[in-house]
Amino acid sequence: MTASERVTVRWWRWRRNALKRRVDVVEAWVVLAGWVLALLAGLVAGLMAAGTVERAVERQRAESRQVQAVVVEDAPGPSPARVASDHRVWGKVQWTAPDGSTHREEARVAPRAPAGSTISLWVNRSGDITSPPVSSGEAWLHTAMGGALTGFFAGGAVLGATCLSRLAFDRRRMAQWDAEWERMDTRRGWKTG
Repeated sequence: MTASERVTVRWWRWRRNALKRRVDVVEAWVVLAGWVLALLAGLVAGLMAAGTVERAVERQRAESRQVQAVVVEDAPGPSPARVASDHRVWGKVQWTAPDGSTHREEARVAPRAPAGSTISLWVNRSGDITSPPVSSGEAWLHTAMGGALTGFFAGGAVLGATCLSRLAFDRRRMAQWDAEWERMDTRRGWKTG
């Protein structure tokens, strides 16, 4: 049969058909339910993940404070062997945390920064150095990507389960056809093939 002679009958599981079996109807309903559940699960999981990421970003912003730190010792010069993107070095600094306690630790400072110069640091509630909070653009990107990827994987998991159920239906259908062919071959006691 050539490709031009082939006729594809769409939605045949939903129409009246003498060749349609009960397993065909069940499979059609399972596939429909699988697609609907995949869309709903993807949407719900994506929205929940986006909300979780957004709350984490807001919590990070609420817990971070920018403080002024004083360089305690003269900072070393840049290392000639090291290739760094910002060319900063580690130097001893001192700052006062939001709770009033004084902290002294190493932080990234400009090369050869003299003692007594000030730098800006981001600290958490307990006064420990932390990374700066993400910008609004980065927060939007994290939220969008987290929600989209989670929704994609949740919907994909449901569609994967639907695909596995279709394989089970195909195996059952083939077993039924095999049993019927066996019955047709042995009806009069002899094989047809």
